[in-house]
Amino acid sequence: MHSEKETLSNQTRVSHPIYNLLPAGIEGFDSLAELALDMHWSWNHATDEIWRHLDPELWEVTHNPWVVLQTVSGEQIERTLADPAFRETVDSLVEASRQATEAPAWFQKNHPQAPLTCAAYFSMEYMLSEALPIYSGGLGNVAGDQLKAASDLGVPVVGVGLLYQQGYFRQLIDRDGAQQALHPYNITIPDSCRSRRCGRQTGSGCGWRSAYLVTRSGCAPGRRRSAG
Repeated sequence: MHSEKETLSNQTRVSHPIYNLLPAGIEGFDSLAELALDMHWSWNHATDEIWRHLDPELWEVTHNPWVVLQTVSGEQIERTLADPAFRETVDSLVEASRQATEAPAWFQKNHPQAPLTCAAYFSMEYMLSEALPIYSGGLGNVAGDQLKAASDLGVPVVGVGLLYQQGYFRQLIDRDGAQQALHPYNITIPDSCRSRRCGRQTGSGCGWRSAYLVTRSGCAPGRRRSAG
């Protein structure tokens, strides 16, 4: 009989070209990728120590798990995952995330027979994290908070917006006191991605021109949640 940790580590990986660029063959890497692609980290910081442990300097600069995974060498990832304590922490976080996904939230408890299966939330911007610069000001703040709240409550909502190649600019003041605007390339989400999570729910897709962010409850007719 396999242990629960072995089961977590042996989950079938979602097939996607982006894995060709990452050390996906390393045992335990799938668990790290699952945690990194769960947007719940943007307001629940239980996984922060994982990314800080992999590369403390990069994490402090970016606060972006996916960038950490893309940047840290395969040797470093493999060496870190070989640490039993680190591996146990990762597997525990993955298990907790999956259990939270399956647990009924407020919407399922209070409206079990609700006819609502999916609501679309359209916004030009969403402020979920500084690591995902697809926002600018107040509109993104409100939309992001509402999407996060819907996720925690289990309300089946899909946020539809724009995945800006160059989003919110970075401001700096030069030696002459003049403002300079830097527009870093948005590498947080690859343009070809097809599986992302907002909150604890999988099933969102995103494209070059549009981004779809799904709450933890998902929007699949006849199902409270998607698996994965």
